[in-house]
Amino acid sequence: MINDRLNNDKLTKEEVKISKFVSMVLRHRPEYIGLKLSKDGWANVYELIEKIKSKGKNIDKDILDRVVLYNDKKRFSFNENHTLIRANQGHSIDVDLEFEEKEPPDILFHGTSINNIDSIKKEGIKKMKRLHVHLSLTEDIAKKVGERHGKPAIIKINAKQMYEDGIKFYLSENKVWLCDYVDSKYILGIIE
Repeated sequence: MINDRLNNDKLTKEEVKISKFVSMVLRHRPEYIGLKLSKDGWANVYELIEKIKSKGKNIDKDILDRVVLYNDKKRFSFNENHTLIRANQGHSIDVDLEFEEKEPPDILFHGTSINNIDSIKKEGIKKMKRLHVHLSLTEDIAKKVGERHGKPAIIKINAKQMYEDGIKFYLSENKVWLCDYVDSKYILGIIE
């Protein structure tokens, strides 16, 4: 049974560290703890907990429940009976999250560091080591993403035109819009 810690919706500093570790494992390096993911990115919850513990981390099912429920980026999902867990997006490893193609809103935003702007103006927005380019529904969310990389810049994207030109979009469970590439011709403006 989930204990009373679930009633407090703010993660502790230790839980934030666990969240980042789980993110690293499920999105980038499952082999670091000897974990095998299914082709669609799922891991057994109890195996994940035991393998994380073997790396000296303090984790149990209650902590993992809190990390999934209260992670501010909603990075993780459980299956219906909470026996499997996966990251919602942001992978650098090859997994098939079975996203369905969706029509995006007219405008989307991409948050990045101001240091990347010249390159983006020339080459567009690339997915780099990830499986997709991540786009946000609002300027505020994009700004928070950009702040993680330094002084933020927000790029306004003409998603409607991209879609009309045949570019495929997907929406992750945590409401991040995904595509393979954003050509610089679809950039409507840059907010610094």
